[in-house]
Amino acid sequence: MPRENPDGVDDACGVFVSVGSNVSNEAGSKSEPLGSLQQAIDLARQNGTHRVYACTGDGEDFNEAIEVPGGVAIYGGLDCNDGWKWVGDTQKTRLTAGKGVIPLTMRGLPGTVHIEDLHVVAQSIGQQDESGAGLSSIAALAHSTSVELVRCVLEAGHAASGADGAPHEGNAPPGLPGQQGNYACSGAYEAPVAGGSAVFNECGTPDDLGDDSSGGSGGDGLPLIGTTGDNGTPLLTASGDMENRGNGHDGITTCTIGRPGSSRAESPPGAGAIGTGSISAAGYAGAAGSDGRPGLPGQGGGGGGGARGVAETTVERYCPTGSRRGGASGGSGGAGGCGGRGGRGGLPGGSSIALISLDAALSFDAVILRVGSGGDGGRGGPGQPGGEGGAGGPGGRIPPNGGAGLFPACEGGKGGTGGTGGKGGGGQGGHSLGIAFRGAPPPTDGATIELGDPGTGGQGSDAGHSGAPGMASNTLEFN
Repeated sequence: MPRENPDGVDDACGVFVSVGSNVSNEAGSKSEPLGSLQQAIDLARQNGTHRVYACTGDGEDFNEAIEVPGGVAIYGGLDCNDGWKWVGDTQKTRLTAGKGVIPLTMRGLPGTVHIEDLHVVAQSIGQQDESGAGLSSIAALAHSTSVELVRCVLEAGHAASGADGAPHEGNAPPGLPGQQGNYACSGAYEAPVAGGSAVFNECGTPDDLGDDSSGGSGGDGLPLIGTTGDNGTPLLTASGDMENRGNGHDGITTCTIGRPGSSRAESPPGAGAIGTGSISAAGYAGAAGSDGRPGLPGQGGGGGGGARGVAETTVERYCPTGSRRGGASGGSGGAGGCGGRGGRGGLPGGSSIALISLDAALSFDAVILRVGSGGDGGRGGPGQPGGEGGAGGPGGRIPPNGGAGLFPACEGGKGGTGGTGGKGGGGQGGHSLGIAFRGAPPPTDGATIELGDPGTGGQGSDAGHSGAPGMASNTLEFN
């Protein structure tokens, strides 16, 4: 081992690598070292030495993500300017990679991964780094292998906050306006003058009747009476909706207009994220907040009442045509506005983790596991405002050529406004962990663990719908 050889390492011992080397051949010797750790690892496996000797680089870092298979040993902390002698007690070989990238991955059997005097640094992302929202900072990952770390430092930086739930653009679709009633005396002999037709708002999902709204059709005009309009839907009395149709002209009282449809309140919010998240060969994944409940559609306006075709002065006077015809018909109610979409849940903050162990066997000797702070969870997004209800249709009128004593029919009611979608739940806060593991609990003997702060949970509509905070722990088990 280099530490035990004061004269430096012999050329025949393995493959040599130095930061910034421009050597393109595959010699990997002390005089012509390779410039890439991964290239050196691959060559050491190919030539059967299975040993890599890494220069300290005079403070420069190897900037690459490497994978070390079982059976390969890496010895860092070597001064390539002085015979490749060991200086690991004062200077170590450093390895880093890009933001959100795990610099060191160890996996595979048979054999043990053995690493000495390597300082692995996962970059800090930063709480406010929008380009890296939710990214974790993870120094190393060991997967289904045996690992021996000696005098190494595994250092993870601060993780990034999760993104807030993105707001929806604009309001939900509005309701259609009601249709106008028909003129008095416009129907056939003794036939009803049909009221304005009902208008429907399917809110973009024809197969889901739960978000539909319709304005009530207008009342018909008959020779001796005007009929009532229809109620706007949905008609859910238990939730505050009411019958809102207009009454017809019955010879004693005139028609009444359709009343407005009921508007909807904001829907319930989404649940905040809970749990610990998950780990895999790809790293860490936290839990997002749930989306808020979609808003309910506004009730359609009631249809206006129809009028009769008999003049008020005498039952012998009818429409100007002299025949027995129906009066003006009512306008239909406007459809209710669509309910808004639920607010999007906040996304989880990233975690700062020195080492992820997936069914690995770990051994430490004078190792430092240093981690930063977990990222805060993202805030739940606002629900989309509901759509405006459509205007009621005008009632039918007296024909232009007269009709003394006849009355116009009544207009339909305005549709209710759709409910605003519920606010999204807050995302989970990220962790600050020395070792995140799956499988047998790892030993911590021989390791010094330095923790940061856990991330806070993302804000929801209230404390009960905010995300759970992260945890700061030397070790944490995941399923």
